[in-house]
Amino acid sequence: MNDELETIDDEYGDLGERRRRRIRIVAWVTIVALILVGGGSTLLTLLLG
Repeated sequence: MNDELETIDDEYGDLGERRRRRIRIVAWVTIVALILVGGGSTLLTLLLG
Protein backbone atom coordinates (compact mmCIF):
# COMPACT_ATOMS: atom_id res chain seq x y z
CA MET A 1 0.00 0.00 0.00
CA ASN A 2 2.75 2.44 0.96
CA ASP A 3 4.79 1.55 -2.14
CA GLU A 4 1.78 2.40 -4.29
CA LEU A 5 1.52 5.88 -2.71
CA GLU A 6 5.24 6.49 -3.24
CA THR A 7 4.87 5.55 -6.92
CA ILE A 8 2.02 8.03 -7.33
CA ASP A 9 4.09 10.76 -5.65
CA ASP A 10 7.01 9.98 -7.96
CA GLU A 11 4.82 10.21 -11.04
CA TYR A 12 3.14 13.48 -10.07
CA GLY A 13 5.99 15.11 -8.17
CA ASP A 14 6.90 17.42 -11.04
CA LEU A 15 3.30 18.56 -11.42
CA GLY A 16 3.23 19.65 -7.78
CA GLU A 17 6.36 21.73 -8.29
CA ARG A 18 4.93 23.33 -11.44
CA ARG A 19 1.69 24.09 -9.63
CA ARG A 20 3.55 25.71 -6.72
CA ARG A 21 5.60 27.82 -9.15
CA ARG A 22 2.50 28.89 -11.06
CA ILE A 23 0.69 29.86 -7.85
CA ARG A 24 3.71 31.88 -6.72
CA ILE A 25 3.90 33.72 -10.06
CA VAL A 26 0.17 34.49 -10.04
CA ALA A 27 0.42 35.78 -6.47
CA TRP A 28 3.29 38.12 -7.29
CA VAL A 29 1.62 39.40 -10.46
CA THR A 30 -1.55 40.10 -8.45
CA ILE A 31 0.40 41.97 -5.76
CA VAL A 32 2.25 44.08 -8.32
CA ALA A 33 -0.97 44.84 -10.22
CA LEU A 34 -2.71 45.95 -7.01
CA ILE A 35 0.21 48.23 -6.13
CA LEU A 36 0.31 49.75 -9.63
CA VAL A 37 -3.44 50.29 -9.79
CA GLY A 38 -3.51 51.79 -6.31
CA GLY A 39 -0.60 54.10 -7.12
CA GLY A 40 -2.12 55.05 -10.47
CA SER A 41 -5.48 55.93 -8.94
CA THR A 42 -3.74 57.98 -6.26
CA LEU A 43 -1.76 59.85 -8.90
CA LEU A 44 -4.88 60.56 -10.96
CA THR A 45 -6.67 61.80 -7.85
CA LEU A 46 -3.81 64.17 -7.08
CA LEU A 47 -3.59 65.43 -10.66
CA LEU A 48 -7.32 65.79 -11.32
CA GLY A 49 -8.39 66.33 -7.69
